[in-house]
This record gives sequence, structure tokens and C-alpha cells, in this order.
Amino acid sequence: MAQTTRRESREQAFALVFEMIFNDAPVEELVEGAAQCRDISIGDYALEAAKAVRTHWEELDGIIRRFSAKWKLERLPKVTLSVLRLAICEIAFLGTPTGAVIDEAVELTKKYGGDDDPAYVNGVLGGYARSLAAAPKGEETDLG
Repeated sequence: MAQTTRRESREQAFALVFEMIFNDAPVEELVEGAAQCRDISIGDYALEAAKAVRTHWEELDGIIRRFSAKWKLERLPKVTLSVLRLAICEIAFLGTPTGAVIDEAVELTKKYGGDDDPAYVNGVLGGYARSLAAAPKGEETDLG
């Protein structure tokens, strides 16, 4: 099996997170379905990220609500919501560098979302990143 890049793994994780909106099966079951139906092998990082999103779903949605000035969570396009959940999870729980996460999130949104969605994703993630940078040391993990 070929090694997947972080970008490929992130795209796989995004697909799993998107599928979670419609299917509350365990992540392992979603991965098994992807392997059987689409002959896809999910990388370790994608699996780790998808599991982390599932584990922290409510916290992630709380952060999105906090930094989503224009839209209610329920009104967000499913692609945008999935990208935001994944990106915030990577920053908050997986320790992935913020700049890289934001860049990749915007790229995913350009690829799969609507015309206005990349700017929206960038704005929400930028607001979240600024809040982390402004937080006193030791309070960076205050997710609410």
C-alpha cells in the first residue's frame, strides 16, 4: 500500500466526517464500508482525525457556533460544517499546526464547497486561531 500524504489523509478524514452527518455508525464501520464499496484504504491520520471528531463532536460544534457570526450551525452547508469540524479538531485536539490546517481547510472547501464557502471557512478558523493566540498561557484548551 502506498503511503498517503497528509493532504490525502485529510481529504479522507473530511469524507468520513461528512459521512458522519448522515450515518452515526462507529468510525471503523464507516472505514470498512469505504474499503468494501469504493476500494479505498484509509490512512492512519485520517482514522485518528475522524475518531477525534466523533469523540469531540459537541465541543467542536460549540466552537463553530462561537465563531460563526453569520450562520446558525443548522444552516451551514454540510461540506462547510464537515471542513470546520475537522479543522478545529486538528488544531484543538491533534496539535496540527494552525496555519497548515487553515490552508488545507480552505483548499478542501474550494474543491467541494460553494463559491462563498472558502472565505467563510477562512473567517471562522481565523477567528478561532486568533482567540487561541490571545488566550493566556494555560487557557489555550478552553474550547467553549
